[in-house]
Amino acid sequence: MPIAHAARADRPVGARRKAPAGFAAIALAAAMLAGWLLAARPPWTPALDHAASVVAAALIFLATFLVIALGKLPGFHLDRAGAALLGASLMIGTGVLSLDEAYRAIDFDTIALLLGMMIVVANLRLAGFFRLATAWVAGRVHRPVTLLMAIVLLTGCCSAFLVNDAVCLVMAPLVLELVARLGRAPVPYLLAVAMASNAGSVATMTGNPQNMIIGALARVPYGVFAATLSPVAVAGLVLTIALIALAYRREFFTRERLRVMPIRPAREHRPLIVKAVLLAVGMVALFCAGAPIATVALVGGALLLVTRSVKADKIYRAIDWPLLVMFAGLFVVIAGIEKTVLSPSTIPAVGGLHLERGPVLALVTAGLSNLVSNVPAVLVLKPFVAELADPQRAWLAVAMISTLAGNLTLVGSVANLIVARCAETHGTAIGFWEYAKVGAPLTMLTVLIGMFWLR
Repeated sequence: MPIAHAARADRPVGARRKAPAGFAAIALAAAMLAGWLLAARPPWTPALDHAASVVAAALIFLATFLVIALGKLPGFHLDRAGAALLGASLMIGTGVLSLDEAYRAIDFDTIALLLGMMIVVANLRLAGFFRLATAWVAGRVHRPVTLLMAIVLLTGCCSAFLVNDAVCLVMAPLVLELVARLGRAPVPYLLAVAMASNAGSVATMTGNPQNMIIGALARVPYGVFAATLSPVAVAGLVLTIALIALAYRREFFTRERLRVMPIRPAREHRPLIVKAVLLAVGMVALFCAGAPIATVALVGGALLLVTRSVKADKIYRAIDWPLLVMFAGLFVVIAGIEKTVLSPSTIPAVGGLHLERGPVLALVTAGLSNLVSNVPAVLVLKPFVAELADPQRAWLAVAMISTLAGNLTLVGSVANLIVARCAETHGTAIGFWEYAKVGAPLTMLTVLIGMFWLR
């Protein structure tokens, strides 16, 4: 059937199915258009012009974060990165921010740090480091519970120093391959990858993107950050093992021994593995010594591009460019809302929520993190946390809670979604409640332990 005829034949059914998505898309487009028209309105009076800018910024902000919360613009192919870029462009195009103000709003230290760490992870991945580590572990475990412990510890430790999303991208398919060879149920072990990645990444500033942003905003030394939150990460990994084992007692409370069928690395570049590992260890040492983190990460990543083992374009393809675009766009969108809506009188008014109280800050941070994701949540909280009596302590709490809250639901973090998508492509489904029965109690317990530790 010709394409045009097929489209007409399917139109009545498709129209009915996509009506809600169409209405949502029209509403978002109308909000953005209204913001543009309001900001472009002639300045009849200074007050009216300011009011129009406030409304425009608010509409752009709400529309941007709604798309981020949904994951994409319904009915269109606009994803989170595109929404952030569009929102930033509208902030500039409507005159809420000048181009110079937008440039200044972007925290290039955070972008550089994330880019450098992505290059390190890409080199380790392409060199075969993660497959080699998984094969080494698989050859030394003999029971399901020890396999669970090994997966949690390996994923958690890697996520503590490398970007946790990238670690999940590598570990999920390897774990699926391993459990298939061993004849085990895949879901408990995939949950271990996702939850250990979130819990382990609490430990350091380079564990996840929101920690990188917080480190730049709060100017917390790398060593102080790690010393403060590493115990919480360790507690989180222990609880991850315990709760998954309890939730899947038939899988783990057994005397059955595993068949020894280790993964054999298909291809590995040992010199590149050694080079990347040594460079990563050196980078962490420099981080702890107080060297500029963004500079160290960028130089370290650039040095790893000088190799004969892997073509540079393969490394470039392994970098999450949309995430970098989303970061840059969100910095600009938040700057626009700060300039227009969050006036000196507004911020103290929000102080009435008493964010300085641990339980309140925990609830607000966890709620925002699951509503719009943890990185946007951190940026939204930026102007309010900066005004608290002890902002550094508050930022550490936000870093911990926004990360641990990612374990609450399946959609709570990008790491979870990466594991779920990988499972789906291999014929395994991780249901919302299947995840929540472990993730919800794990989140509550780890947040309570973390708040007690930071008090």
